[in-house]
Amino acid sequence: MMLELHDINAAYGKVQVLHGLSLNVAAGEILCLLGRNGAGKSTTLKAIMGLVPVNAGSMQLEGHETTGLPAYRVPKLGIGYIPQGRRLFAEMTVAENLQIGLMTRGKGAGVRERVLEMFPRLRERLHQRAETLSGGEQQMLATARALCLEPKVLLLDEPTEGLQPSMISLIRDVVVTLKEAGVAIILVEQRVDAVLEVADRIVFVENGRDALTVTPDEVRHDPDLLHKYVGV
Repeated sequence: MMLELHDINAAYGKVQVLHGLSLNVAAGEILCLLGRNGAGKSTTLKAIMGLVPVNAGSMQLEGHETTGLPAYRVPKLGIGYIPQGRRLFAEMTVAENLQIGLMTRGKGAGVRERVLEMFPRLRERLHQRAETLSGGEQQMLATARALCLEPKVLLLDEPTEGLQPSMISLIRDVVVTLKEAGVAIILVEQRVDAVLEVADRIVFVENGRDALTVTPDEVRHDPDLLHKYVGV
């Protein structure tokens, strides 16, 4: 397995959010996390990135322990993260945002060129400040910046939120391309139809625990699972 979480507990201060959560994702696999708001999906991604303290359990990337690493070191290992809300450097240009991604793992012009081939619109906007981009273009930039790491693992938190259908299709196509290139992907997404389209496996997260792991076909054949764990 590329990334493994074993019995993770994580908390915001004294508020425990994850309670013994376990999951794994292989190279070239898309694992989707589904669950109600507040179930712990985003917290799981933040725990992997070292942004939320893990107070029990272990996390391993290619068999190497990553639990407790400071947040600045996690991307250097090859874990890319596209948070909800994008978190771009708003006053910096598109080119400067990409350069920060490249610098994280010492990548150069060749990687930038491959990333811009995926997002040709960003090439037209290289000298614009990030804050002047549309919402869809900002999501492109957040994705492109994460890809500048040449990640082994990519974490995406609600990547299609608020986007028009053409942008949603573009993000989906990029995710599928990365899967084919052997990247391990963990996707948090509210749009169940989008999840069923791309997922290899689905983990239902409930009250900070991995309640059930299933395939998309199992969800299609048993819609009650969505009622039980997602409320739709």
